[in-house]
Order: sequence, then C-alpha cells, then structure tokens
Amino acid sequence: MSSSVAVLGSTGSIGTQTLDVIRAEPDRYRVVALGAAKSLTDLCAQAVEFQPDVVAVASAECVTQLRSQLPSSTELLVGSDALATAATCADTVVNGVVGFAGLAVTLATLKAGKRLALANKESLIAAGPLVQSVRSTRGAELIPVDSEHCAIHQCLATNDSTSSAVTSTQGVAEVILTASGGPFFGKSREELTNVTTADALAHPTWAMGPKITIDSSTLMNKGLEVIEAHELFGVDYTNIRVVIHPQSIVHGMVSYRDGATIAQLSRPDMRSCISYALAFPDRSEWCYGEINWIDAIQLDFQRPDLDVFECLGLAYATGQAGETAPAWLSAANEVAVEAFLAGLIPWAGIADVNKAVMQEWPAQPATDIEVILDADRAARASAQAVIERTYT
Repeated sequence: MSSSVAVLGSTGSIGTQTLDVIRAEPDRYRVVALGAAKSLTDLCAQAVEFQPDVVAVASAECVTQLRSQLPSSTELLVGSDALATAATCADTVVNGVVGFAGLAVTLATLKAGKRLALANKESLIAAGPLVQSVRSTRGAELIPVDSEHCAIHQCLATNDSTSSAVTSTQGVAEVILTASGGPFFGKSREELTNVTTADALAHPTWAMGPKITIDSSTLMNKGLEVIEAHELFGVDYTNIRVVIHPQSIVHGMVSYRDGATIAQLSRPDMRSCISYALAFPDRSEWCYGEINWIDAIQLDFQRPDLDVFECLGLAYATGQAGETAPAWLSAANEVAVEAFLAGLIPWAGIADVNKAVMQEWPAQPATDIEVILDADRAARASAQAVIERTYT
C-alpha cells in the first residue's frame, strides 16, 4: 500500500527534488497535496502529472486561471492558511516552504499527528519553543531534511532499536556538524577587511543563492544549524561542535562516551535526505550520493576560528539565551546580509550589525506565533537603525 505525501513548497528546490524521489518509486508513494506561493505555471504542470487531491496556494492572484488548468478532481485551497490546511491531508508532509510561511505548515502537521519531513529553517530557529510544544502529539514525527541534521538523525538512529523517529541521545558525548568553511576559511581578520561582494559569493564548493552563500562565508549558516540541532535532538549547546570539512563528504557525526564515533558519509545529493525522511525506518530502493570507495578520498577536519567568524559564536550565545533570541538573530542577519549585498556595509559589518542588534533583544518569551512575528519585525527595524547610524 502506497504512503500519501503532501509536498508543500513543491516548485522550489526541495519540492522538485522530492517529486524526483517519488517518480522513482511510484508504487511506494502517492502525492495527495501540492502547494506553492508562486511559480503557478510549474504548480499546474505538477498537478497535471501527479493528480493530487488538493492544490494549495497562498495568494488569490491568478486563481481563475489556476482553476481552469487543474485536474477536475483536484480541490483548490486559497489563502494564508491554505498550505497549513493541505498539511493535514497526507501521512507525510514535506515542508519545503521558504520563510515564516513554513511555520504554520510545521505546526499544523505535528498537531495533526503526521510525519513532518522538515526543510524549513525558520520553524526551528525562530519558533523552536512553539514546535517543541506540539512534537509530543500522538503520531507526530519530525525528520530533518537538511543534510547535516539528517546525517545526525541517521547517526543517532543507530543507537535506537525502537524504529522511532524520536532518536535516542543516550550515551552521546558530542553531536558534530560539518561545514565546508566557505571562501574565507584560513583568512585573518586583517585579510578580510576589504573583501568584496564578489569575493564572498565565490564559494569553493557549492553553487547556492546569494543569501546562503554569504551566510556560508560568515559561518552564520552553521551557527543557525547549531540552534536547529539543539531544538531537533535536545542536545545541550556545550555538546554540539562545528568542524570545518572542506570535502563535504562527511555530513554529520555523533561521538559517544565510550569513544566510538558514528558518521554519515555520501556525495552531496539532497534526494538522499528526502528519501530517508520519506522511507524511515526503511531505506529507499534508489541510490543517491553513492561513494566509490575504490577511489582515493581525502577527509580533512579543522577547528573554526571564532575570533574571525564571530557569527558562529554569536549563534551559540543566542541559542543558549533561547525564547525569541534566535528569531531576533535570524531577522537581523537577513537585513545585514541584504545590506552587504547592496554595498551598504562591509563584510565584517554583518557580524557587527548582528552583535549590536542582539544587545537590544528585550528577553521576550516565545509564547505564540504573533510574538514570534513581532520579534522578527522588531529585530529587522533594529538592524536597519544600526546600519543607518553606523554606515550612513
């Protein structure tokens, strides 16, 4: 019997790769819901191919055109709560929605007692306490799709004989996240004084969008992943380590108190993480990211320099503060990165803006979605004010 899947954010990178995985095993999975915020032409094409029961769109624009192109048997959901409603239609929900819109999907999925394959960072970084409150719902499962956290999940699963998506941290000494290091690893503060936007966007390993590429250059992306790891696995921040691994073959490791280390290795391929989340506790019949062990493989690991890459240390401190502090950091960083890309602040100014904003955090508890959204708005305003008074 096939498992029903809702793919929300279906026209984005995670969504389209999820559909690739489902195409490879059509007898195993059935798409019952698709959802997207834009790219409606692509969404219609997906609906024609997969014939879902439901298609959800957040905006009412082009609804008349959309209805005319959808299969007659497909129900169209429209509005701010459409994606969250669609999340209740399937056994497994792949949340590839970008930004805060994905938070409602995460909460709706877990409240409905469904399996959540999570690729939406905001859900855990900005609203970790809210997500934790619904993870205990009967039947609810959360399996990360992000490559590093998926790797940690797999490592922890080897320590759990219950075949549960709630992995065991018994005997764990450290959770280790790997980072490629970005374009500036090994540079001193002096060498980074006058780096350009083009320098920061020249990632040595990955071809990514400008925001995540800049975050990789400051190691903020890894800092945010530290916060996610804490929220996902309940491991204390003092037991989460980041190491630089330029080859990007080892995606995550778990060290145990008895001296053993379990690592997950593969060639980079997000379909591996997606198929793992869909099939768990089983494995996919298709191969993604296979390593040829006959070939020579070099694996290097180094310590990050927190004096140069201040954003990583700031993320640790912010995560330990908890409540709405991570929401403030995430929002401030977005504004700072946008300012750097626009040529308004230097590269080192990204960390300076983030530090200044976090000094203004009002120690506000994360009680509900509206509080999280208010925190996001306040942090953005604070970051903009810091930039204006410091760099203009």
